[in-house]
Amino acid sequence: MTTETAPAGRITLPGGEMLAWSDLPKERLADGGPLAALAARIVPAGARVLLAGPHDPALLDRLAHAEVTCLLRSHPDAVALAQRAARVVVGGPAGLTDDETYDVVIAAAGLDPVESVEGTRFGWDGVLARLVAAVRPGGALLLRLDNPLGLHRLVATSPWYADRNDSAWVVGGVLDRAHPANREQLRERLTGAGLRPTACWAAYPTAGAATALLDADQLDRDAGSGLFDAVLHGACAGGFTTAPVLQDPARLAVDALHAGRAADLAPGWLMLARRPVRPDDPAAPTADGDLPAVLAQTGQPGIGVLEVFDGPSGWRWGFTAPASASVPAAAPFASREAAYRDPGALTGPVPSGRLLRTLLLDAALRRDLAMLRTLLHGYAGWLAGQADDDGRIAGAGALASTDNVVVAGERYAVLDPSWRATKALPRDVVLARGLWRFATGLLTGGYAHPWSSTLDVAGLTVVLGGLAGHDLTRETVAQAVDAEVAITAALHGLDTGNRGSLAAKLHAIESTDPPVGTRSYQQLREAWLRQREEISRLAALAKWTDEMLTSRERALRRAEATIGLLSGSLSYRVGRLAITPARLAKRGARAAKRRARSALAPKQEEQQ
Repeated sequence: MTTETAPAGRITLPGGEMLAWSDLPKERLADGGPLAALAARIVPAGARVLLAGPHDPALLDRLAHAEVTCLLRSHPDAVALAQRAARVVVGGPAGLTDDETYDVVIAAAGLDPVESVEGTRFGWDGVLARLVAAVRPGGALLLRLDNPLGLHRLVATSPWYADRNDSAWVVGGVLDRAHPANREQLRERLTGAGLRPTACWAAYPTAGAATALLDADQLDRDAGSGLFDAVLHGACAGGFTTAPVLQDPARLAVDALHAGRAADLAPGWLMLARRPVRPDDPAAPTADGDLPAVLAQTGQPGIGVLEVFDGPSGWRWGFTAPASASVPAAAPFASREAAYRDPGALTGPVPSGRLLRTLLLDAALRRDLAMLRTLLHGYAGWLAGQADDDGRIAGAGALASTDNVVVAGERYAVLDPSWRATKALPRDVVLARGLWRFATGLLTGGYAHPWSSTLDVAGLTVVLGGLAGHDLTRETVAQAVDAEVAITAALHGLDTGNRGSLAAKLHAIESTDPPVGTRSYQQLREAWLRQREEISRLAALAKWTDEMLTSRERALRRAEATIGLLSGSLSYRVGRLAITPARLAKRGARAAKRRARSALAPKQEEQQ
């Protein structure tokens, strides 16, 4: 065994290391994202931790309160992480000695990247057995398993079995019996290895760069939760913007949620299992009830991780501030931007109910105008209740669009109250912004609805405002779009140039455009069909106009021919001879009248 000394850590090379290979993830989240926040809660202060496999270096920064040993197969990765870890073992699980144990073992990249192709091959079960042996009694293992039937594979344009990248040495599927293929099989493998699973989180939108971790059991039970709806839609809408997909992943994830299958379609799972203090102990290990049921990273990078805890009184908010920098205070941040995030507002219970956007979409698809009118009337009335005496809405209510409002019966509430407007906005502008966002998603998403297909986004917003009992104008809708530009730029940290591009894009949205963001082949095809229909309508209109002009021109020519024909006839000439003396007499009378007036004018002046 040889040892290399790094500037701030020791690199152990027991053999089998891969000298010209790197496994570190290319997609990295600010401060490690939800995974780092979860690991920081699982790992107690002063604990001995084994990070098995490649992980984001930010995860090590979040575990600065513990003694971390990294188990890698790549020597370049070991050099990159040596300054952050107390010890780095390179070469795979064979480099672990039989007597070393840890309080927590984290394999959040799965077990395949732990095993080196240059050393002893253990197989999936062999690597699991070696890591389980490294967990001390009472310790925990956090393990990731990728889903071979996950959402990421269902929306991918290239089949998973055709992957020929260098990293795809082994392309796994459901036929690979050496790997567990679902949560139940993973639980069986962990139980057979001597561990007791206590919690499982579904990872979205991808297993390797999850921006949302949701309790899998809760996903199965709470299919109508507005919170899960909003988190899944937000994670999937922003997680597939770099490459085309077959269909809208956000729509698929939300549909899976309401069908009770969101956990089954998750791209991956993170399962926490604990080792009993005594092998024959029949008592269950710690239930981990103090761990979050939801961890989500939203907004601009580095703003922190939103958390939700499940307690006896229901769900309650939590928030993990970023480790690298403090969360900016509301006052100075608000003085520069149109909106800001106030983490202090994430306290107390999470409002229950279904997401307003989902209810409106469902009513629109079913052409249920009565339900649409009821929902929009309630939404507008609730916004009116948030306004002050001047008819302006401030704080979280000013940003209460249909995708951040939950409905339970006749009760409306803001789902995430941490997003706040700097200045109060007119009530009609707030209403128009919420309706414009819904109208944009409805038209560009290709959803069926009960209104005319010739309506543009602004026109549909005005129609929705009428259903809500408000007479909105296109000028109000334009103001709402301007407010949307300022709010979006503030929440995502856009600079001046990007703000201008965003403003031009939002003001130019047409009903024939595909949705902004994810490039889905299904939605692109629907947009093409709408454009073809619009082109056909315009072509028919142009053809009708051309035919109308042609018919008018023909009628004019016939009239001119008739006039020419009549002007040369005997009756026309006789009539002209009869009319000419009368015209001359009329002209003479007018001239005599003018001369008489001119002669009498001086005499009238002398008499005066």
